[in-house]
Amino acid sequence: MNDATRTANNDPYEVETDIQSNTPLAPKRAHLQLAIEGMTCQACASRIEKVLNKKPAVYEVNVNFAGETANVDYDPAQTTPEQVTEWVNKTGFVANLQAADSLFAKSDEDTATVYPWRLIALWVCLLPFLVGMAGMLVGQGMAWMPPVWIQFILATIVQFGLALPFYKSAWASIKGGLANMDVLVVIGTVTIWAYSTYLWLTHGDGTLSSLLQSGHAGGHGPAVYFEAGVMVIAFVRTGKYLEERTKKHSLNSIDLLLSLTPDEVEQQQPNGDFHNVALQAVQVGDILRAKQGSRVATDGVVISGAGWCVESHLTGESVPLKKEAGDVLLAGALVENGSLLYRVSAKGSDTKLGDMVQALSDAQGSKANLARLADRVTAIFVPVVVTIALVTFGLTWWLTGMVDTALMHAVSVLVIACPCALGLATPAAIMAGMGVAARHGVWFKDAQSLEAAGNIDTVVLDKTGTLTIGKPTIVDQVMVDKSLAVDDVLQIAASVEAHASHPLATALINAASERNLPLMTVTDISVIKGAGIQANIEGLGVVKVGTAEFANLTLPKLMPKVWQIASTVAISINDEPLGAFALADDLKDDTPQAITALQDAGINVILMSGDKQSVVDHVAGQLGIEQAYGKMSPRDKASQIALLQTAGHKVAMAGDGVNDAPAMATADASFAMFEGTDVAQHSASARLMGESLMHIDAAQKIANATVRNIKQNLFFAFIYNCLGIPLAAFGFLNPMIAAAAMALSSISVLMNALRLTRFKTEVELNNTVSNTQTDSKRLTKT
Repeated sequence: MNDATRTANNDPYEVETDIQSNTPLAPKRAHLQLAIEGMTCQACASRIEKVLNKKPAVYEVNVNFAGETANVDYDPAQTTPEQVTEWVNKTGFVANLQAADSLFAKSDEDTATVYPWRLIALWVCLLPFLVGMAGMLVGQGMAWMPPVWIQFILATIVQFGLALPFYKSAWASIKGGLANMDVLVVIGTVTIWAYSTYLWLTHGDGTLSSLLQSGHAGGHGPAVYFEAGVMVIAFVRTGKYLEERTKKHSLNSIDLLLSLTPDEVEQQQPNGDFHNVALQAVQVGDILRAKQGSRVATDGVVISGAGWCVESHLTGESVPLKKEAGDVLLAGALVENGSLLYRVSAKGSDTKLGDMVQALSDAQGSKANLARLADRVTAIFVPVVVTIALVTFGLTWWLTGMVDTALMHAVSVLVIACPCALGLATPAAIMAGMGVAARHGVWFKDAQSLEAAGNIDTVVLDKTGTLTIGKPTIVDQVMVDKSLAVDDVLQIAASVEAHASHPLATALINAASERNLPLMTVTDISVIKGAGIQANIEGLGVVKVGTAEFANLTLPKLMPKVWQIASTVAISINDEPLGAFALADDLKDDTPQAITALQDAGINVILMSGDKQSVVDHVAGQLGIEQAYGKMSPRDKASQIALLQTAGHKVAMAGDGVNDAPAMATADASFAMFEGTDVAQHSASARLMGESLMHIDAAQKIANATVRNIKQNLFFAFIYNCLGIPLAAFGFLNPMIAAAAMALSSISVLMNALRLTRFKTEVELNNTVSNTQTDSKRLTKT
């Protein structure tokens, strides 16, 4: 077989074939993200999902209420993005396509200050009622309350003018077949307004003079409740406003990432001068300058100058990296020292930062499994609450004989019931957790991946490239055929291994290059998983490079100790062994710290490698890992992980090679190491953007904190409704208090989610302590 490619990383090899499959090709699948305007609670998101899921062309829909986005997978042969947008618009919302560069395009509308005029007008109308209620608190009775006709005018302006968005949303949700929270608000406040208007109009002799003279001063006039309806609408709208601000600013990690790129850059002109230009005007190939203290605006390559850059926004590692001519620069990097001239290689969404922003946006828009419970509850929430309110009204009227008391109890039930807190519980925590993870160099693929990582109790680690640096070197060799020099055997081995991508292969190729050994022409290349690689070299025959067994080599029993702890690569020609090389790979500097941190967190760490057992045992002994398995093929790893899952364990797998992909796909969660193969990164549920193994510890702890936060939010939301509705039904809460409590329930869920943004990893905590101690020493010396 010709032109085969190497499919292993640090594990053995596999034969690849070109056999054509008769299986029909899967339908094409396209993805789009929509920005949704007008959602007021989780029921709105559920309604959009319900409508789109009925369309045959739509495969999957995830609507994120907190992020106000919809991720849609559809068949491009059956529909278009414009058609999907139109379907959403018909449900009563406004959907806009998110273009590739839309996240990076800053419009005047995005940066302009928008004042909540409707909310301000609401509180202006509420002010006279607040004055009247203050009079009640200081013993003035109803003396400070405005006349009833003024109350009627203010309440009518609020009810049918300023509260118009509630009506639009309620009507749209009813048309969509799934009532939302605004339906409850509209029913409750309209009932209060209608009942109070009825009492006012039927009071006295019905003349205009009688209506205008009626009031609370002196204890005369009907007992109306206009203030209750106005206060409910004002409190609910205030809660929505604070909720929207929190979602768009405090929880929005994307905005923080986008702010890393400057609006203006220094661009070199044809005459060599530098002018400040807008970043959007920059093109690929332009030459820009980044000075000390500034941010790199685009991805690029340094053409002159030198400096130190911090790329913690992508890698999570705050150690400055030296950059000089020929080095790659990443958008958003901070130039800590020096000055750099670089040529733009990518801008906007095509940069590494752009890829991260898009990945984060998609991940935040996905839905965790814990959210399914909230979805099921919100789907029936409003009808159940309306039924409870009707029962409350009927029973209270029957027991007390007082229709106004019964009405207030029923309205309180309608107002205090809040599906918003349930709807926000999961997505708010997911948004915060995803942002924190991205800040620490961990890119979770979606919400389910983050949730799975938060529940793991076992981590399986590959060896080469995961625990070790992944750059082995030759430390010893043994030649069977004494007629061949070491360099001759190395040249043959490197010529075959040049068609592989394994770290051990790279080590042999580098060694040959250092000795100026030219590579030979090879043909008929085959990769054998679990063994090695073979090829034909004209004039020599079939060359095999791989394990000792594969090369038909039996090593002497009395070998130097290094052979017990080093990887072995053997070579043969026509099944006649030539010799073998011992290659050793150093552990990463922070590997022991990472293993200790995982074990301290109660995580069982297991080492699985394709290397020989003696090498695996040596590495495990250095790191204090009790379970270590050597000579594991990709299938063996996947099978062992499946056995752990059968025993009830939640398993995560970390690796960086193609041969790790089966195990990654089997595990509950998986982490692809930095600069791992494309297959590994696509198989993994999370990508680690730094070489440090501490990223795994950070990923697990952040995910665990996020899952705990979700559970806390769901518990609070359920308890709030389970306690609030009965208290309102029995008259312990009036509509005003119920409205305030309802608004606070959503805000409290968001505030709890915001606690995640203050999360610090063990490394950050250690750095904080170290910096504090350093500052203390300086003060002492001073």
